[in-house]
Amino acid sequence: MDSSPRWREYAIEAALLGLFMVSACVCTALVEHPDSPVRRTLDDALARRALLGLAMGATAIALVYSPWGRRSGAHFNPSVTLAYLRLGRIARRDALGYVVAQHAGGIAGVALASLVLGARLAHPAVAYAATVPGPGGAALAFAAELVISFALMTVVLVVSNGPRARWTGVACGSLVALYIAFEAPLSGMSMNPARTFASGVAAGVWTDAWIYLTAPVAGMLLAAEGFVRLRGARAVVCAKLAHPDASVPCVFRCGLHDAPAAPRVAARVVGERSA
Repeated sequence: MDSSPRWREYAIEAALLGLFMVSACVCTALVEHPDSPVRRTLDDALARRALLGLAMGATAIALVYSPWGRRSGAHFNPSVTLAYLRLGRIARRDALGYVVAQHAGGIAGVALASLVLGARLAHPAVAYAATVPGPGGAALAFAAELVISFALMTVVLVVSNGPRARWTGVACGSLVALYIAFEAPLSGMSMNPARTFASGVAAGVWTDAWIYLTAPVAGMLLAAEGFVRLRGARAVVCAKLAHPDASVPCVFRCGLHDAPAAPRVAARVVGERSA
């Protein structure tokens, strides 16, 4: 594996989280700003969160399966990248490049949304889509972030390394939608340190920010550790969420190119593409 910096993939990771943050800001403004027709139509908070969840889940799915997502692996989350670092599927230099790019891209995405939405994004009801603990307090928010992050990474590892690998992005997007609808009142639903950091920079809101910088990372690392203990490190094929075939350039220590794993994985990929 070439150990030189993968600047194209780093830039893609920045762009992916940037686009995700643009979508988060625009959609939050649409469903929560008091002047929005959506907000005036939907009085029920759960209904608004469900609508926001559908929008953000669809955004996540589109990014994972986009040409950019297929190239970089579509992490756009430092917690995911660090979990794959623990699993030995990404080099330290690339993990650092991904994490830095994700933070930079998130900040740029919120800044771009601010240029488009102006004061509407700064309104207290929108607050740059910042994530803060709910009425239950910091301890509950930390526990909630830990659990949802653990669950998401577990699903990623189980699905992406099984016979239904092509559904990994759909599974992730579906969880994002459900979490926003039902978990958001507990922690604001982040799972992503760079996502919270980006909104915090723009909003100047750092309420219990330590939760969002630690719980998602801890939850996904725990999921990675559990997967390794149950299935073994060799069961992790690649750090990409969407890996269509072995011809796609891959910056990771990819099982598609490992001699023992290649026949099994190649057969699985061919089977999925012909299904």
